[in-house]
Amino acid sequence: MPDHVKITWDAPEDRKFEYGVSQGVFYGLDENGAYTEAEAWNGLINVTDSPSGAESNKLWADGIEYADLPAAEEYGAGIEAYMYPNGFAACDGSAQPIEGMYVGQQVRKKFGLSWRTEIGNANTPELGYKIHVAYGLRVTPSEQSHDTVNDNPDAGTFSWDATGTPVPFAGYKPTCKLVFDSTVLGDKKMTALEKLLYGDGSTVDPSLPMPAAILSALQAAV
Repeated sequence: MPDHVKITWDAPEDRKFEYGVSQGVFYGLDENGAYTEAEAWNGLINVTDSPSGAESNKLWADGIEYADLPAAEEYGAGIEAYMYPNGFAACDGSAQPIEGMYVGQQVRKKFGLSWRTEIGNANTPELGYKIHVAYGLRVTPSEQSHDTVNDNPDAGTFSWDATGTPVPFAGYKPTCKLVFDSTVLGDKKMTALEKLLYGDGSTVDPSLPMPAAILSALQAAV
């Protein structure tokens, strides 16, 4: 017979927190619809998940609540950065007739994005990390301010609101977002994931595979 368990609070190893954003990667879609055009996103300041929908839709009959039908959930994100990768210009509505000349108000292409956040607890701020992956993002036009140089100069930032189009994942509803936790998956599976997302400089180029392909790679990493 199993031992009984008593709940405890505030053990140092359980006082976890998540912080930071780093190692952003932009994934552009190639002509076949695959996320193979990968670039480091330097200067990434903030990524904010902002899903919407999933509202409760209650049905009533005979004076009682008959059923509760939740609305579909939609994925959205906010992105802020000091600068963006070259490939992202086409996703921000710019085209280049020649290199260095930009034409605005063009069709905004979809893209994928990955980024890393850190995990800590009361014992250490370096307990582990999470890698976040978002598919099918499309940004909307955003405001950009240009200020005069003064005695307290500051670098301008870019910010965008993005919505996502879900991709298929067999056995699950289509999704825009995956999260991978190193404290649960362990080193071998995270190494396999990072090889896919970041490349290894020798045999594998960086790309953003579909969810089922990532799952298969993680299951094989034992």
